[in-house]
Amino acid sequence: MRIDAILAERRPVFSFEFFPPKTDEGLVNLRETLSVLRADEPDFVSVTYGALGSTRDTTIDIVKWIKRELGVEAMAHFTCVGATVDELRGTLDEIEAAGVENVLALRGDPPQGQSEWTQTVGGLRFSTELIELLSAEYSFAVGAAAFPEVHPQAESAESDIRFLKAKQDAGASFLITQLFFDNEHYFDFVARAREAGVTVPIVPGVMPVTNLRNIRRITELCESEIPEPFERQLEAREDDPQALQDLGVAYATLQCVDLLARGAPGIHFYTLNRSPATRAILAALRAARPWTRAPQPV
Repeated sequence: MRIDAILAERRPVFSFEFFPPKTDEGLVNLRETLSVLRADEPDFVSVTYGALGSTRDTTIDIVKWIKRELGVEAMAHFTCVGATVDELRGTLDEIEAAGVENVLALRGDPPQGQSEWTQTVGGLRFSTELIELLSAEYSFAVGAAAFPEVHPQAESAESDIRFLKAKQDAGASFLITQLFFDNEHYFDFVARAREAGVTVPIVPGVMPVTNLRNIRRITELCESEIPEPFERQLEAREDDPQALQDLGVAYATLQCVDLLARGAPGIHFYTLNRSPATRAILAALRAARPWTRAPQPV
């Protein structure tokens, strides 16, 4: 089922994001995690795509397996990096032939060790160009990324919103945000996007903190802020992994309750290929049903 149709029919929508493992053992563990999460009935699952297409085949295989074997709706991430337009079409043809109906269109990051993004000769330069290709030549529901704290390479917050509108105009029918820890960033961003004419659903991305070193590295890469009071509490538990994880789950649960109670269309969980934290948060949300208090969707 197309994700834009899911978002139109259901509120809230809960989804999980995974990345392709680099080892056979990791792949086995991921399949076990996904099999367990199937019982939580996610609305869809997304699988990321490595730099320079480094996980291309694994991504496609996992997405096929999720769709065919688990019976869960799947979305493949797809980037412009390291491929010509003809090569992009070849991979998209394979994804479409597998029955996958959803693609998250991204420009993609430079390969590890490189600071500058370089367009492949014969390839595409912007995510909007990829969205246009997908919309013109394929029947996918096309999603795109959104950045509540501004894309690190954007000239300004205003230009970032203009580019977001260009993604919608190119054919994106839903948006998923980068992770954030201050909900006001999300609601301010959505308000500015709506003023600029962005009308498609904007799903907030949430990552439960389970490891302080990891989250510092991730937030540094995407230039997201950890609020000082939260970071202080995390640091106080740095030497107690279980206490830190308990705090991370509690904070993410409160964050999701507030998002849903104020009208967010759902939650996209960045799982880091682990299930316990996400499952605990999702169970609490379904028990509390904060979305029933939402005055109107944002």
